[in-house]
Amino acid sequence: MQSKYKVGLLRLNLLLAALLPALLAPASASLTEALLLWLAAGWLAVSALLVEFSHRRPALVPWQLLPSLLLTALLLTAPERFPLWLWAWAGLVMLPQPAWMSALNLLLAGLGWGWLARGMAPEQALLSGALLAGLLLLGLLRSRDLAPLRGAARRRVHLVPGMRLWPRAQLARDLARERARSQRDGVHGELVLLRTGRRRFWPQAQRLCELTRRFEHCYRLDGRTLAALLLSRDAEQAARRRADLLGRLGPVQRLRATPLAQVVSVSDECRALEQQPGSTRFPEEAGHG
Repeated sequence: MQSKYKVGLLRLNLLLAALLPALLAPASASLTEALLLWLAAGWLAVSALLVEFSHRRPALVPWQLLPSLLLTALLLTAPERFPLWLWAWAGLVMLPQPAWMSALNLLLAGLGWGWLARGMAPEQALLSGALLAGLLLLGLLRSRDLAPLRGAARRRVHLVPGMRLWPRAQLARDLARERARSQRDGVHGELVLLRTGRRRFWPQAQRLCELTRRFEHCYRLDGRTLAALLLSRDAEQAARRRADLLGRLGPVQRLRATPLAQVVSVSDECRALEQQPGSTRFPEEAGHG
């Protein structure tokens, strides 16, 4: 199935899920309950609208934390109206999240169960607690099973559909391969780092991908730094390509180009970019001088 169809299906599911709290909100027994339901509906609706652009808006911890807090607040505010929502914790713990957030979700799930258990008979409370614990365990095991798949997917996919823009981790893996290719084929390979403003980052990232060749990859190192692995016949052609690239790309704050043979690590090059005295630096030209 094409990814765009998967995105469309996910968006539809999120929008349908947003309808449930939106329909329940007008019949709320209190203003607090109505506000929480509208917030839940809004979170789901905005998530549906942003799902296609998640490559530009990574899942931030506050955005992940919001549904857990909303669910907890609903269970504490109106336990008699939303007892079945307790089982939603099993789905929340399956989402990709840091370990501390999984622990927080377990703690909030236990808090929600304890609050609901006050109005249950002892045997019902024990049974529901055992069922919830089992579901949470299954959710955690499922999340653990999916973790390698998520990691592999993050390593494979582009940051932006249709653009040859890859994450920083991919650059670290590509350096050795491109260095060996340039030595084997007798071509000049270099790593080019570009520092730009945050507002101009994505337009210049798209422009960089358009100006480089299809077999040359571009990378996002952080919210202001781009990188590209360029291959040329020799150093002279590489210098001409850099000048043309810089002229057509538009103003950048800093630029650094280093032959692949001189690149030790991506981190070292990023530190050198920060510490270089001028806005432009070409180590191979300095070496020749």
